[in-house]
Amino acid sequence: MKVIKRFVAGAVCPRCGEMDRLRTFRDEQHEYRECVDCGYEDRMRLDGAPDEDELPTRVNQPSDTPEPTPEEQVLQFKPNPVARK
Repeated sequence: MKVIKRFVAGAVCPRCGEMDRLRTFRDEQHEYRECVDCGYEDRMRLDGAPDEDELPTRVNQPSDTPEPTPEEQVLQFKPNPVARK
């Protein structure tokens, strides 16, 4: 299967900030973006599922933080109301 790479009009590269330098192409599982100036590459699965090589972050990993005990007090800070004249 021949891969057709197409430029995206008006797109700005997230790395170098140049306009009209990104091109996109796809295969059966992923859609790719690449910058012809700086070499930036990005890919996204077409079915919306996360990639297998997703970096572990605090958001996608189980939490090791225990729940607060009844003796602990959780503080919530609220902003002061703005004084009106």
